[in-house]
Amino acid sequence: MLQSTIIPPMREGVSASTVFLPKDSPHQTIFEFLSGQFSHVQEQEWKQRFDDGLVINQHGESIDILSPYVGDQHIHYYRHLAHETEVPFAHQIIFENEHLIVVDKPHFLTVSPTGQYVQQTLLTRLKKATANPLLSPIHRLDRETAGLILFSKQVESRHLYQQLFVKKEIYKTYHAIAPFLCRLNFPFRFSACMQKGEPFYRMKIVEGESNSVTDIALLEHNQNWAKYQLKPITGKQHQLRVHMNALGMPLKNDRLYPEVQHLEMEDFSNPLQLLAKKIDFIDPLTQQHFYFCSGYDLLLPEH
Repeated sequence: MLQSTIIPPMREGVSASTVFLPKDSPHQTIFEFLSGQFSHVQEQEWKQRFDDGLVINQHGESIDILSPYVGDQHIHYYRHLAHETEVPFAHQIIFENEHLIVVDKPHFLTVSPTGQYVQQTLLTRLKKATANPLLSPIHRLDRETAGLILFSKQVESRHLYQQLFVKKEIYKTYHAIAPFLCRLNFPFRFSACMQKGEPFYRMKIVEGESNSVTDIALLEHNQNWAKYQLKPITGKQHQLRVHMNALGMPLKNDRLYPEVQHLEMEDFSNPLQLLAKKIDFIDPLTQQHFYFCSGYDLLLPEH
């Protein structure tokens, strides 16, 4: 297998994706191959990418829809969305050294390019601002959730920080607004067995051995609402949202739990009341104790 001979430069903060063309293929052109390989992308969109010079060969040269298929080589392509909704909220970098960037993310900003967003993502914004194509998020944070997220700046040290999450040696604290239930005795630990639900982007609780654990404490409350402190012991997708919903305390403005609510992509009102408030860990390289706190806060509703 031949290796790619170039690392394509970023374009407006967007890194190119790389695809290897197998030696044996029935396709006559690269356009046909990409259209078949990525059938979820419409042919017209692939055509537009070729027309805009967003598909290049392994030597960095733009190719067109008639370029013949030649196997055993790499090609690169850039994603582009012609009509991308602007997310009108800014992120804040609260710490940076040679290995890490710690960012305070606003609600509604997707972390990495996906679906409806490419330019309007935190990763693209950071790549554009830092001119560092190697930036990569170390952990997940939902588009709807605000707060702290870590980015790796170097490939060489990235695995050391990823291992902190694998070994549960990094501690995250969330704040959330949800209905107040006086029948519960706080603080307590909640555990459940979670698996993929329906639709595919939701999770659900099922019978079985627990694979998700959250510590839940009460910070303040009025007659109707409360601010909770949530400390995930495990890191399942949507864990905090699913656990709170299962307890009868669905998070305020949650559009997935208990029921899916389809909202317009341009609707930036009523953000999910979930905030990644604090994160602390021992740096695996320097053994320094890092503790970061988000500048955002969640306010207890009056009614």
